[in-house]
Amino acid sequence: MTRILVINGPNLNILGRRNPGIYGVKTLEEVNREVGQKAQSLGVEVAFYQSNVEGEIINCIQENWGRIEGIVINPGALTHYGYSLKDALIDAAVPVVEVHLGNIHAREEWRRRSVIADIARGQIAGFGWRSYTAAIEIIAGLINEEKDL
Repeated sequence: MTRILVINGPNLNILGRRNPGIYGVKTLEEVNREVGQKAQSLGVEVAFYQSNVEGEIINCIQENWGRIEGIVINPGALTHYGYSLKDALIDAAVPVVEVHLGNIHAREEWRRRSVIADIARGQIAGFGWRSYTAAIEIIAGLINEEKDL
């Protein structure tokens, strides 16, 4: 069975009460439940991880090497400066899809640049929790297509 790691970075643990106009009203637990349901409908296994600490996220990625076939990541603020996170994602050697709840390209200038984007297969932003379910569907499709090659 295809196994995908879903990672959430800093401040995403307080979803539901953090600026709901941008991030929505669902908690991270509720978002994960939606993602889990979508994954189940696709026959995909997901593992969830959240940390406010870049090094802990890197450790999680490294600990899962060889056990996952893809990564969906919302790096939070690490999107803009997480170069060691970027290196860990590269070293994982699996497809990566970057997600954001809000549209980072419609916000402050500093939020518009992602250091992850150029190593990700793609970026989904601005659709709230649906960004995650879209990412699961897309990455599962990519992985299955590449298995067939």
